[in-house]
Amino acid sequence: MYLFNPDNDLALANFSTNYTPPASALKIAEDLAILPVWYAPEKAKVVAGIAQNEPFLSGLKEIFPIRASLVPFSNISLFPEEKIIPWGWNPALRKRLLKAGVTEEKLPSVEELKQLRNHSGRQNAIHILNGLKAENKRFCGESYFFSTLDALLKFLLLRDGDKVLKMPNSGSGKGLIWIKGDITGKQTDWCRRVIREQGGVVAEPVLNKVQDFAMEFNLSDAKPEFIGYSLFQSTPSGAYLGNLLMPEIDIEKRLGEYTDTELLLQLQKSLAQKLAQQFPTYSGYLGVDMMVCKTGTGYQIQPCVEVNLRMNMGIVAHIFHNRFVKAGSTGKFMVGFFKKQGEALAFQQRVQKNFPLIVESGKIVSGFLPLTPITAETQYVAYVSITSSFLPQNTCRITG
Repeated sequence: MYLFNPDNDLALANFSTNYTPPASALKIAEDLAILPVWYAPEKAKVVAGIAQNEPFLSGLKEIFPIRASLVPFSNISLFPEEKIIPWGWNPALRKRLLKAGVTEEKLPSVEELKQLRNHSGRQNAIHILNGLKAENKRFCGESYFFSTLDALLKFLLLRDGDKVLKMPNSGSGKGLIWIKGDITGKQTDWCRRVIREQGGVVAEPVLNKVQDFAMEFNLSDAKPEFIGYSLFQSTPSGAYLGNLLMPEIDIEKRLGEYTDTELLLQLQKSLAQKLAQQFPTYSGYLGVDMMVCKTGTGYQIQPCVEVNLRMNMGIVAHIFHNRFVKAGSTGKFMVGFFKKQGEALAFQQRVQKNFPLIVESGKIVSGFLPLTPITAETQYVAYVSITSSFLPQNTCRITG
């Protein structure tokens, strides 16, 4: 039974059973609740409201080989045989599920969640980064953890250039501040608070990034399985925008414009070993964010910017491409935000008219497809935009 809870990182950082997500997190959880139908197993159950999602799901089943069914959150306890697989685990979700009637044995213990929070801290990425750099001088990047304000301020004073400061635990793309020149009084107060609440601050020199990417894995019994690459886009502040949808070999070729494939394969192997050593008790998907950077000696890879111990959009995009995109077609998987009421619906109507969906045997050849329902109240939309160099015969053209 799959559940989309995008506030997980914030809830895990807060680590309170009474954590209340911000309004934006509640809204994205509501608007994108049905997203797991695209990455869950064929006949999985997905926790989502029936009234707002069932008509949309029924329409999908007429076009794609999707057999998922929806279960309201209030009815979770009616399926005791189903394993619960959320986007990520945290104490607040555990409490909600207990109140909904789920038994203790189906949920991670408080001690297991404490360990997950420790493993999710950005200081773990520092350890892995240093290990990878020690093995290969072709990797770049620096990252430091400071447990006192004096040590942090000394580092900032002695290092030239822009720096980024990070909370050890926070949402992906969140909990960051950028130091341009001298640190301000407001930023110093932020550091003081984070050190008090989370034990320290991560500090890094800002690199000249030219490409975001990630390697995605699945860990089970300390045995790592490489899932694939994620070639993604983010805002200057680090927030996720979307993924490219293309075969693994094409992503390798794209990255090969900056580095050789052999180095990527070596990194994949070494990283898998280090993940198993660093997180011996973790079970599930995880992603390691990376960057291609331009340096004084050419292009180099920062091989461990962040480790996300949970499901992530890169894995969703990878699974979606393999299941639903026709060979020879490529595109983008995007998550869009629309501030005003009705904007998302107008966007859908405009793009579907100009870029109609073409499907062959349950796989997209080209066109625009919203992956989640869009109404006048929708603000967050997950969608794909697919292009193809050819249009096969006997295709199904979907418009409107």
